[in-house]
Amino acid sequence: MELRQLKYFLAVAEESSFTRAAERVHVSQPGISAQIRQLEKDLGATLIDRSGRSVGLTAVGEVALDHTRAVLAAVEALRHAVDEMNGLIRGRLVVGMVTACTVTPLFEALSSFHAAHPGVEISLVEDDSAKLIEYVREGAVDLALIGAAGRAPEDLDGQQVISEAIAAAVPPGHPLADAEGVTLAELSAHPVICLPKGTGIRAVLDQASAARGLAPTVALQAAAPGAVVHLAERGLGVAVLSESMLAQHPQLRTVPLTDADIAAVLALVSAPTKSPALRELLVHCRKSFGDPAGEALAPPREATAGQRRPARTRRRCRAAGTG
Repeated sequence: MELRQLKYFLAVAEESSFTRAAERVHVSQPGISAQIRQLEKDLGATLIDRSGRSVGLTAVGEVALDHTRAVLAAVEALRHAVDEMNGLIRGRLVVGMVTACTVTPLFEALSSFHAAHPGVEISLVEDDSAKLIEYVREGAVDLALIGAAGRAPEDLDGQQVISEAIAAAVPPGHPLADAEGVTLAELSAHPVICLPKGTGIRAVLDQASAARGLAPTVALQAAAPGAVVHLAERGLGVAVLSESMLAQHPQLRTVPLTDADIAAVLALVSAPTKSPALRELLVHCRKSFGDPAGEALAPPREATAGQRRPARTRRRCRAAGTG
């Protein structure tokens, strides 16, 4: 008894025709007939009733059909399980991350995944968030750490890492240095230094301003948050970054933006179709970022300027910000 004979028998039973069955399995009609006769010989029973004008099953054939389906399903499950393991042994993953954005839990997840599955090749790609999102959609990147305004793209699977407010920062002596808070309209009266378009921080600034009919003058932009801070220190404009980014630079006076009511979000995003290696990496990411239950986090919601992410995540990711 061979697996191909069972496949041919199943095809004849479901098509009720040797001709259609032969077309379905891509063999000649004499070939499929010969293989089924050999199967019947091996089993010692007639499976196909050939006495009428149409092909039917004998009583024994009806019983054999259920077992045939079960055997073929088991074989398919075996192949799937082996493919899954091969994917974890010899797979490849491309992970994207926002330029100049360091999130220790991501590195911890990659490290623990590599220790568990050393045969999977891991490549890292840095770019702005907008490009990383497109790479994930195109399948060029499996998993990406991106910044976004309010929430991650809804067409991708997302796990929120950080959700926080943006803020302004100025050097001592600046007209805004002693303010307890500043509105976007007040911010627009000064030149702004920010991250470039395509980043989450810039998207928050642009969207929150546009909602109020404002268009702040972005006099200077830099890809690295540190560069934004250094430019602001030298009096070239007001730095606009996430609160966690600015917390690392006490030489500047951080001023809350009181009406910037869209959260700056840092999230891990991946396409809905996942390889075995990617599914396993996501398990390590959830553990590393503090989701031991392994459940996908809910899509991030918009937050007011006063809202904060959980304290544990804030401590572990404070060096990252939301680029």
